[in-house]
Amino acid sequence: MARYTGPVCRLCRREGIKLFLKGDRCYTDKCAVTHRGTAPGQHGKNKKKLSGYGVQLREKQKAKRIYGILENQFSKYYDNATAIKGVAGENLLRLLELRLDNVVFKLGYSDSRQQARQLVTHGHFLVNGKKVNIPSYKLNVNDEISVKESSKSVEKFKVFAANPKAVPAFLQSDFENLKGRVVALPVREDITIPVNETLIIELYSK
Repeated sequence: MARYTGPVCRLCRREGIKLFLKGDRCYTDKCAVTHRGTAPGQHGKNKKKLSGYGVQLREKQKAKRIYGILENQFSKYYDNATAIKGVAGENLLRLLELRLDNVVFKLGYSDSRQQARQLVTHGHFLVNGKKVNIPSYKLNVNDEISVKESSKSVEKFKVFAANPKAVPAFLQSDFENLKGRVVALPVREDITIPVNETLIIELYSK
């Protein structure tokens, strides 16, 4: 299972915005974008004007980094998105939003998508009553996501249950029982990541 294992704060600095890859730390003064706003590397302070291709590339890189996936997997999402009826850019984001690790994060059971990925891999979650430990598992409408009974005593989940978060409209959450449900397909208004998906489609269409 390929994934980026380097320092994630470098990724935010490279894109020049907070991608909220480290959970609560991103909201504090310790955030690297706050106190080291330049891109990483010895030439990071030298800002260059991006070409049209460069702008498109940066949008793709932001999306990949936000969802924590690499190029081959991202290109497969693009292929699937263009094969579905509808707007390709919105289809792409919809497929990414319906990943199990993303839904676990959006339901409030983790501080970041990276942490959600780890929790899923360690087998803490059930989908429709069956254990699923694949972060990229695609959820469908009416699928129920729940914390495994033996994991409910884990202190981390007790903290999340005691501090419920607002969830997007396509999800329904039952914090008391540590479970949630996909009640609809996500629409663009539900997806708050700072990415222009149209530029990503234009990049891959060349």
